[in-house]
Amino acid sequence: MSGRERVLARIRRATAGSGPAAEVPRDYLRVHGARTPEESADLLAAHLAEYRATVHRVAGDCLAPLLARLLRERGARTVLVPDGLPAHWLAAADPARVPDRAAATPYELDAVDSVVTGCALAIAETGTIVLDGGPGQGRRRITLVPDHHICVVRVPDQVVDSVPHALPLLDPTRPLTWISGPSATSDIELDRVEGVHGPRALEVVLLTAQ
Repeated sequence: MSGRERVLARIRRATAGSGPAAEVPRDYLRVHGARTPEESADLLAAHLAEYRATVHRVAGDCLAPLLARLLRERGARTVLVPDGLPAHWLAAADPARVPDRAAATPYELDAVDSVVTGCALAIAETGTIVLDGGPGQGRRRITLVPDHHICVVRVPDQVVDSVPHALPLLDPTRPLTWISGPSATSDIELDRVEGVHGPRALEVVLLTAQ
């Protein structure tokens, strides 16, 4: 029995016969103010920038050249490509493609220069990108180990206003990764260090159809 299984077994024993869970009041605001889809995208971009993510806005036909330029400016020689990523997104990019393999070790992933993914959705009020391992997103670790992550968000289809709006759209049984800016932490003297728990650089592309 694994440590996880032992912990869960203890929780089940401790809660056995305790009756139904108490009803949790849900009388909080579900969204703070009314916004148009354009205003929600603007708010998302502003909060991402506050978190030190780099935000780009582009129409559909210009996505491939933009991704090629971002990878070139980064000096990327390899780019990790998850299953289901639209092939035309990287049609103009030069770096060698690295597939998302279950057998890949952390050392192999650390050697990859960049990763490009889509997302499940993005939350305007918190500046958060959510990945759920769906098509074009790959395994959780491919967005945590490489040092440079480019994430494409379809606007307005994948942008929601708030966390209460996001939760009903997400499957809690999937591996959800919530990203608010590049990985960062601070020591006791508040010296910020980036890239400790994930990518040092996060670039978010807000993709519109036109």
